[in-house]
Amino acid sequence: MQKRSEQEMFDEILSFAREDERVRAVWMNGSRANPNAPRDGWQDFDIVFAVTDMDPFLADDSWVDRFGERVMMQSRRDQYDAYDEQEIPDFSDWFIYLMQFADGNRMDLSLIPVKNAAKEVCSDSMCVVLLDKDGLLPEIPPASDEQYRVKGPSALEFHCSVNEFRWVSSNVAKGLWRGEVSYAQAMLSILREELLRQLSWKAGILTDFSANPGKCGKFLPKFLPEGDWAEFLETYARGDTADLWRAMDAAWALFSRVSRENAAAFGFPLDLGEEARMGKYLRRER
Repeated sequence: MQKRSEQEMFDEILSFAREDERVRAVWMNGSRANPNAPRDGWQDFDIVFAVTDMDPFLADDSWVDRFGERVMMQSRRDQYDAYDEQEIPDFSDWFIYLMQFADGNRMDLSLIPVKNAAKEVCSDSMCVVLLDKDGLLPEIPPASDEQYRVKGPSALEFHCSVNEFRWVSSNVAKGLWRGEVSYAQAMLSILREELLRQLSWKAGILTDFSANPGKCGKFLPKFLPEGDWAEFLETYARGDTADLWRAMDAAWALFSRVSRENAAAFGFPLDLGEEARMGKYLRRER
């Protein structure tokens, strides 16, 4: 199956919106609205429909068949337990369909009530208006990733990051001492989250805080020295205990260096005595 072009996708989306009187405005956000995002054929189409009445759309999902043959779909409804009678979710403010099409395109289509449109369109700096039948949307500035750029931490945020990294390191070690590999892997992933936080702050320092790290830090290689990202990739481990220890050692070495660089740049204190004590503790039963 040949993949539809970007223009063909937009034509399909907007022809539906123009034909359906219930759809009064359409806009796009996400990476396709980000002027600084790399362009490729795997970018999602993040689309919002502002509609006059949510209920008819939600009563029968077959209307989304218009947008193409699907491999699968997930909606907001799928996030709730259909058998839990105590929980009756309210979808009247927002609903979303996540659709993977057989031709390789993917669309995340949100519905919101018209009454919320003006507020919602201003809530995301990466937004491009595609259709406004009634002039109900305010004028918005050109799409920008400014809202997603890294911001410098407060002293407390920095301290919490360092504290979390060191504390969770003991959980990794505990899992490895017990032979609980899946637990150790899960804890190691938390160490990487704190590493990404520190690396994002470093990217901010290097770019005068104009860097957008992207989801899961995916854009960080553009802003960091090549060696930093190579060291970060070394924190991923195979499923054996020896390689998990190696990965944690790599995480510790990188975190120690980058947190010191960041502390110096921000003028924040860093408890190196605690770092030394925790490092000694982690090495005691290898």
